[in-house]
Amino acid sequence: MVAGSSPAGGSTRRGGVTQVEFKVIGSDKVSAVGLGTWAIRDYGKAYEAYLYALSSGVNNVDTAEMYDGGKAEEFVGKLVKAVGRDNVFITTKMLPDRLVDKDLIIKAARAALRRLGVNYVDLYLIHWPNTSISIEEQVRNFEIVAKEGLTRYIGVSNFDLTELKRAINALSRERIVVNQVHYSVLHKGEVEEALLPFCRANNIAIQAYMPLERGAVATHPVIQKIASKYGRTPVQVALNYLISQDNVIPIPKAEKIEHVKEIMGSMGWRMGSEDLEELKRI
Repeated sequence: MVAGSSPAGGSTRRGGVTQVEFKVIGSDKVSAVGLGTWAIRDYGKAYEAYLYALSSGVNNVDTAEMYDGGKAEEFVGKLVKAVGRDNVFITTKMLPDRLVDKDLIIKAARAALRRLGVNYVDLYLIHWPNTSISIEEQVRNFEIVAKEGLTRYIGVSNFDLTELKRAINALSRERIVVNQVHYSVLHKGEVEEALLPFCRANNIAIQAYMPLERGAVATHPVIQKIASKYGRTPVQVALNYLISQDNVIPIPKAEKIEHVKEIMGSMGWRMGSEDLEELKRI
C-alpha cells in the first residue's frame, strides 16, 4: 500500500529530488525508499549524505548489530540525535545465535539500543533463520523484544516462503510486518513467483536489500534504454521498478549526497506498464 502520492509521471531530471512517497509498515508511514548501512566505508561522508536525506523527507533507516561490529548502529544513533527520534523509523536486526534463549535476546537488544542511543526501535528483525532450533521456537522467543517494549514491531529477514509461513503460524501475541530479502530488478525470480504475492496478501512489507546489485544495474542495457526513455538514471529506474510493487521498500546504501539525491529521484513518478513488463522479463 502506498500511503503517499504516486504520480504516474514526473518532470525531475537526472539526480534530482522529487516528492517523497510513503508506504506502510505495520500502521506507520515510511518513505518508499529507505537507507541501508551495510559496508559503509566513510562514515563522515555518509553522515552528511544521510542527514541530507533525513532532512529532505526520507524517514526510513536500516541497520544491524553485525554491520561493522555495531558501528553502523552507532552511526544511525548519531543521525537520530541530529534529526530527532520521532523523525526516523529505525530497523535493526539481531544475529540468529541469540535466539536460543530469551535472556540472550533481551541482552542483545538492550546492547543494540545503547549503541543506537534510543529506548526502542521501530522494527526488529531476525537477521536470518537459526538452523539449530525450529523456526517456531526462535520466533516465539523473539517476541519478547516487543513484550519488553524494546521494539514496536517485529519481522524477519532472509526467510523463504515456507519459513515465513511457519513463523507467522507460531506467533501468539505479535505479527510479522516485514520480511527483508535480496530483491532487485536483476534478482527477482523466487521473490516475485511466490514470496511477493503471499506477503502482499498478508500485509507484510518486503524490504529489498542489494536493490542496486553493487552497481550492476547501471550497466544493464535494458535498464539503460528505459532510463534514457524517461530521462532518468539506471539507478532510478531499478529502484522505481521495486517501489512500483505495492508493498516493496528498497533500502540502498549511499555515501555521497549526490547519490542520495539520485536515489530520492526514484520516487514521485511511474513507468508505463510495457516498460515494467520489459524489466520483469530480465
